Amino acid sequence: MKKSLLIVLSLGLFACNQHTDNTEMLLDHIENLESKLEEAYKPGFGDFMGVMQTHHAKLWFAGQNQNWDLADFEIHELEETVENIQKYQSHRQESEMIAMLNAPLDNIDNAIEEKNHEAFKKNFIELTNTCNKCHIAVGFEFNVVKIPDTSPFSNQDFRPINSDDNFYLENHKHLKSEVGEEDK
Repeated sequence: MKKSLLIVLSLGLFACNQHTDNTEMLLDHIENLESKLEEAYKPGFGDFMGVMQTHHAKLWFAGQNQNWDLADFEIHELEETVENIQKYQSHRQESEMIAMLNAPLDNIDNAIEEKNHEAFKKNFIELTNTCNKCHIAVGFEFNVVKIPDTSPFSNQDFRPINSDDNFYLENHKHLKSEVGEEDK
């Protein structure tokens, strides 16, 4: 009986010791992962602002061409970028201020849903002015945002595709020859 009790106690102590070794190994692994996470690339605030500028311009041209599907895509890209700024740059004052964009973004989103070109223009101007107000509030008044006059995207057509007039293929005949459809 004593021998059985001794075996059970020995196994119990052995199991407890194994758990401790496993815990230390797991803690080391967690520390290693935390270290890697700290060293991982995180987009800087300027990176996010460059993305905002790109989608701001694309949103304007989509709205001006009343390409509501593209405008809807671009407004959501802007909203996503605002969320990413708040998530990945939460330690910066600018991240707190960027919430001032929410109301203009919501207003543009509503104009897009209603396919209301005049409301879109009015609210886009308000968004642009709000960008500049934010820049002033955080000491970046030298960075002035404006409504774009020309598209820097020579490789994108902002007009909506109308399936009735075969718009895409008629206006992009050069693509046919590149993919070999000219020979058909």
